[in-house]
Amino acid sequence: MKMVVAAYGSRGDVEPAIAVGAELLRRGHDVCMAATVPPEMRAYVESAGLVSVPYGRDWRELLGDEDFTRMLQNPVSTIPRAVEYVAQVVAEKNTTLVSMTDDADLLVAGMTDQVPAANVAEYRRIPLAALHFFPSQILQPGSPQGGATTDADRSQRHALGLPDEPRAGERPLEIQAYERLCVPALAAQWASEDGRRPFVGALTLQLPTDTDDEVLSWIAAGAPPVYFGFGSTPVAAPADTIAVIGAACSRVGARALICLGAKDFGGVPNVENVKVVREVNHAAVFPTCAAVVHHGGAGTTAAGLRAGTPTLILWNGLDQPMWAAATEHLEVGFGRRFSDSTLDSLTADLHRILSPQYAARARMVATQMSTPAESLTRAADLLEDVARRGTSG
Repeated sequence: MKMVVAAYGSRGDVEPAIAVGAELLRRGHDVCMAATVPPEMRAYVESAGLVSVPYGRDWRELLGDEDFTRMLQNPVSTIPRAVEYVAQVVAEKNTTLVSMTDDADLLVAGMTDQVPAANVAEYRRIPLAALHFFPSQILQPGSPQGGATTDADRSQRHALGLPDEPRAGERPLEIQAYERLCVPALAAQWASEDGRRPFVGALTLQLPTDTDDEVLSWIAAGAPPVYFGFGSTPVAAPADTIAVIGAACSRVGARALICLGAKDFGGVPNVENVKVVREVNHAAVFPTCAAVVHHGGAGTTAAGLRAGTPTLILWNGLDQPMWAAATEHLEVGFGRRFSDSTLDSLTADLHRILSPQYAARARMVATQMSTPAESLTRAADLLEDVARRGTSG
């Protein structure tokens, strides 16, 4: 069968789609990817045997686009321009998806592209499946940008020759690519529904990196460190951030492993008992750490839970506060807003997260997590079933 997988955003948005695409390819399907792939991910796409077609505008370029950032900073005053901007982006994605879905049996899309992908699936009369990395309630409409999305949706439907409203009763399969134990109330609510929101666990490639051996050797040479990572979250002053982390870890007698990602290493200080790298394989490194401190991305949170490592989340927004609340509910960690974090608060938080009860509880919760292989198998089984039936579920 021909499967089209569309992914847009940061690594946390794209990697799960690559993982699903690679598993479907392994099963013998014809897999076409439409993806905005961060430069560091292109080698992984190719190593998985996949080829990606450019999809939308590079999200990093968007963050550097002055018009786009002005719209984010002053959404009310720039609503007309935002409507036009979003409509243009959706039109570009629409062109890509329409061309790729000719003779396709299934379209798979990330949650932020679910609506435009649903329109293309309706136009092509093929089923749609969406990958959700956190509950969709977090992305409820109501912000000024919501109007732009509605107008863009309407324009796309008109361009495709579709009626203004989707056909009644056509709900796509929405795969929840995270654990039900993280959202027990929602899991209980959805259990009484029609099975269109199944939980499969986090989808990941468990990607190795060039620094893994070096990092693991450094870890083995001393006490288990505390990992610090920021994902795609911008860090305005990396040198100052590293200095604060080093000082806090020194106060609690811990070593620090800091992952800066693609951020500029210029001016990074050399701090005793602190190692700074661009990236690590979470699956390999997290189990060797005393605790993990990060931004609260869905993938990084899942990696910490699977590793059985206590978690401190310093969050900014979107789904990150939810994951902080989930770790607190599971009693494996807690969180606070990143902007509220200081040297003193970080020191106190490290004292707390490094206490024995969090380590014991984290090890216990890890036994309840799906393995990466189990998650991929469940997701691919669901997608094959929908494609074979030729409906959205």
